[in-house]
Amino acid sequence: MAPVAVDQVTDLLKQKLDISDVKASLTAPVVASNSVKIEAPKQPDIEYHPNEEKWNARTARRLAEDPSLPQTPLPKSFPQKLDSPLVWEGSDWKDESEWVYNLSKDELKEIDDAVKHFHSLGKPLGHISQSTFPLPALGPVLANLARELHTGRGFFVLRTIPVASYSHEDNFLIYAGVSSYVGELRGLQDKDGGVLAHIKDLSQTHPAKTIGAPAYTTDKQVYHTDIGDIISLFALEVAAHGGTSRISSSWRVYNELAAKRPDLIKTLAEPWPLDGFHSFGGDPPYTLRPLLFHHDSKIIIQYARRLFTGFLGLPRSTDIPPITEAQAEALDAIHFLGEQEALGLNFQKGDIQYINNLSVFHARDGFVDTPEKTRHLLRLWLRNEELAWKIPPELETTWKRLYYSVTPDEQRFPAEPEIRAASKGGGAKYA
Repeated sequence: MAPVAVDQVTDLLKQKLDISDVKASLTAPVVASNSVKIEAPKQPDIEYHPNEEKWNARTARRLAEDPSLPQTPLPKSFPQKLDSPLVWEGSDWKDESEWVYNLSKDELKEIDDAVKHFHSLGKPLGHISQSTFPLPALGPVLANLARELHTGRGFFVLRTIPVASYSHEDNFLIYAGVSSYVGELRGLQDKDGGVLAHIKDLSQTHPAKTIGAPAYTTDKQVYHTDIGDIISLFALEVAAHGGTSRISSSWRVYNELAAKRPDLIKTLAEPWPLDGFHSFGGDPPYTLRPLLFHHDSKIIIQYARRLFTGFLGLPRSTDIPPITEAQAEALDAIHFLGEQEALGLNFQKGDIQYINNLSVFHARDGFVDTPEKTRHLLRLWLRNEELAWKIPPELETTWKRLYYSVTPDEQRFPAEPEIRAASKGGGAKYA
């Protein structure tokens, strides 16, 4: 009796078979003519933190086994090269004035007036919008910056909200109110309507087995995307040391891979077994989709490395298909290529960072907190319906749940940091 071989797993994934069919095929024994057992396909030697030596060794081994890989044709309709302001290198930016917008005293006064106006309405925070948080002068400025996200460089920083002058809840209000001019829809981040997330080290108060994402540790975060159109972070406080926010153009990474390793573009554009959203103890146990899409003349990448490697209390499930050696190489390639030409942002207390999540990777250096300076960020997942890119069919269900599944009255703004259901260790289910 012998489990199926690696090439059979790859064929199954390419065919986008129903998950139950794939799982049945993976677990069903195959009788060999000599009745000798052969080993089941195993997860490659890959962890959440990328190892450059292992990446180089895997690349050398795969190219030695098949020297024709760099001659692999790109998937149908995928461009040979992207030409856009979204294609940039970190060294292209000489001064932070190129991406930082400094709020004036008049604009800060306008924000303060909007806070008072919203309070006068007596509405819950879920009703924060352009109409309930009026910014007559700053609003058009933010609308232009939103265009920069979608058709320009893909990122900007708003500096700086005087967070110490406001209560915790009023900082939530300011963040959501200002952000409503960048993207009016707030994405669902957790169960019970949670649309605001706290990014903070919880390793001192929570057992490691309950933490399944680096967002809740002081650990380095590798290059990845979240889900949704726009990722925004608001710094209530920065770390005593480290914690630099880093971003990289995924469109530049695409160009480099398309020129030198088109086989990895092909790999990224094929279905992968995601131990992710609705997984880690959820039902179904995994989903299949590509990480890379070419849709409406745009390249879109959506991936998080931990979904394929696991992290701390949320290891990758052992009863789902392993990723392949090609997929392991692709994960390392997009991380290290992203790292090579990244831009470090001087993220300060009171800054709000906005990123086009469909074309920009983000990462974070490890950091050290002190009692006086404890890194604490807030996060929103936003969508601007006027400017938003068209979403591939494979992502539509997620986007509908993300942006259209809760009403303003159902939106929740947690007052204190909590681990999202999707990032809890110990097999916690997703919302």
